[in-house]
Amino acid sequence: MNKELFKSRTKAFAINTAKFCKSLTYDAVIKSYIDQVVRSSASVGANYRSACRAKSKPDFINKMRIVEEETDESLYFFELLSEFYEDRKNELRLLYKEGNEILSMTVKSINTASSSLKK
Repeated sequence: MNKELFKSRTKAFAINTAKFCKSLTYDAVIKSYIDQVVRSSASVGANYRSACRAKSKPDFINKMRIVEEETDESLYFFELLSEFYEDRKNELRLLYKEGNEILSMTVKSINTASSSLKK
């Protein structure tokens, strides 16, 4: 996948997560989950953009590891939210699927960049 398409996907991931969260009714506990998933999903794209401006391959790898962590964190909060919104599991499944695809591509990118350092 090219850089611009991945930027677009990570941005859409943040927007779709925020739109979903805006549609939820919530209490104090759920509000903290929503706040966290909105932050982590937005951080995925922000950190990917930063990785695209990396100064070196090790810098790129470190920034992509942050993308990996933030994506995984988003997935965790989708899992938590699905426990409280049984009737919205299909929507959460779609967000989770996209996050999981982003995570897989991120890990592959890290592995590819890391293996090129070892050569």
